[in-house]
Parts: sequence; C-alpha cells; structure tokens
Amino acid sequence: MQTRKPSGLITASGLLKLVSHAAMGVAMGLAFTLLLILIDPSGRAPLVEHGASQDIALFVGPLVLTFAIGATLTGAVFILTEDD
Repeated sequence: MQTRKPSGLITASGLLKLVSHAAMGVAMGLAFTLLLILIDPSGRAPLVEHGASQDIALFVGPLVLTFAIGATLTGAVFILTEDD
C-alpha cells in the first residue's frame, strides 16, 4: 500500500519557490511591457512622454499581473509534479 506524501506547496521551501516564480513573472511582464512601449505597435509611447500615468498604469498593470499569475500557476504545477 502506498503512503500518501504531503504536497510540496505546503512547506516553507514550496512557498518560497512559488514566490520566486511570481517574482520572475513580474519581471518578465515588466520587460515585455517595456518592449511593447519601445517598439510602440499601438501608439502608447506618446502617453509616456506626456505623463499620462493613469493610462500607463492601465496598460502596464494587467500585463504584469497576467505574467505573474501565469508564472505562479506554472510554478505550482512544476512543484506538484516534480519527483523527489
């Protein structure tokens, strides 16, 4: 009979791994957003130049949040499926 092993997410190292995946997602989201602003496919660069901080926050925030959530969920899947 197999014994049930505890989830890797409950431990302190598991939570630290999740936080590091979330931080990587935020960094990747910020880098992607910076590239979008520099390449400027949608005309967002004038908003940065004129200081429209609310418009930029509405542009940057959802992109960074999407990357952070995606990286965190991916990290959770990796932690749960890794073999010890």
